[in-house]
Amino acid sequence: MLSTGVLRAHLLAAGLAGRVATSREESLRSYRLFAARDPRVMLGLDPQGGWGEGDVLRLMADRCGVSGDPSYRSGPDVIDPERTLSGLDAFAARLGAAARRRAPVLLGTGHPHRLLGFYAALADALSAVGCLVLTPAQGRCVDITTRFGLRTHILDYVRGVALVRELGVSGAGRETGAHTHSPLPVRAVLESAVEGGRPLPELVVGDHGWVCGAGQLGIEAIGLADTDDPALFVGEAEGQVSVAVPLDDAVRSDYYRPLTRYVLNRACLSR
Repeated sequence: MLSTGVLRAHLLAAGLAGRVATSREESLRSYRLFAARDPRVMLGLDPQGGWGEGDVLRLMADRCGVSGDPSYRSGPDVIDPERTLSGLDAFAARLGAAARRRAPVLLGTGHPHRLLGFYAALADALSAVGCLVLTPAQGRCVDITTRFGLRTHILDYVRGVALVRELGVSGAGRETGAHTHSPLPVRAVLESAVEGGRPLPELVVGDHGWVCGAGQLGIEAIGLADTDDPALFVGEAEGQVSVAVPLDDAVRSDYYRPLTRYVLNRACLSR
């Protein structure tokens, strides 16, 4: 069993919390864009409240532990490890509740290079206790706007985790999947499930548009989010997202393994 103290030390040593790689400039840019309702950072969320840049900064200071000082404009950003631990506990509680009722679940990531292993371990554990891990719309095309323009992506599943691959890309990007913030993949998955008369998820687990896109449609959603992903925390504050765990979402993939052990243990899913 991984103790809270050991995990806290790992979060700080691995840069998952404490001083993180996401810069203050990146975070503030995202808060500014969110206040302007820029779709690149909304992740499929349609907030009910009027979130100005200052409102978003205050929320992120409360939920993540970033500096609430608006005059702090550059340098490293910070995540409070206690908030990460609290978020992981809440995340595990929701996961455990879904496992106990054998709920159908959907797992999806816009960070396959980093987080695929974390979600795949959860999918394995949920499947082992009788949850239906959903995989609708495999092979379906989704057109997603990227910084290079509109690109066609293919929905795929790896070890029960949904991701997208850019059509025509070969090499590492093709093997692991594409990085995306878009809510369009989860919408396509849910639409396909309805069209095919297949079960809808009672819980969506993931990040970026997978969480906000599902939560906006009224499906319980939990996920991981960095300091430049304010949409998940706004969604949590407004009730569309059940749990948003603050952490750096782009460190080495093996650094998330202790988090997997901790969450599975807390959710009573360890084998």
